[in-house]
Amino acid sequence: MPLVKDGKIVTDIFVHVADDAELPGDGAVLVSAARFLEDPEALLKRAGQVGVIWPNSRDVDDLVPFLGRLAAIALVFPTFRDGRAYSQARLLRERYGYDGELRATGQVLRDQFVFMLRAGFDALEAKKQSDAEAFTLTTKRYSVFYQPTGDGRATAPIRRLQQRHSESARS
Repeated sequence: MPLVKDGKIVTDIFVHVADDAELPGDGAVLVSAARFLEDPEALLKRAGQVGVIWPNSRDVDDLVPFLGRLAAIALVFPTFRDGRAYSQARLLRERYGYDGELRATGQVLRDQFVFMLRAGFDALEAKKQSDAEAFTLTTKRYSVFYQPTGDGRATAPIRRLQQRHSESARS
């Protein structure tokens, strides 16, 4: 599966590890929420980065004690009509200040790419190469938005205010 991160198609450094599979001794791994919650401290002490695949049916509050040590969180879209992962992404970015990789995975449609970016996702596991390429274009298409959201960009009104302030400071 192609991975798009920060607007580019990249090699995924994370290995998806099944619940019944042995963990590699080092390297970046993505594990299920169930496996992670069995013994999070042991996983986080291993050499290499740890990420978790978090279903949209679980409360992200369960992740809060570990956010500073998780390199990636993959939020699952089980169907394109189920948008709970958007809410999870916004909570992680805005309420809890998570600044690691926030990855969208599952049933993702091209029409949703902009919304994912605005919710705070910075990576996407695409099913097809053509979707990955479309997502890279989406990340460059829009540079200014009116609505505040979890991606950290200044809104159009804030940018105008900043511009006026800097212009008046020069006068």
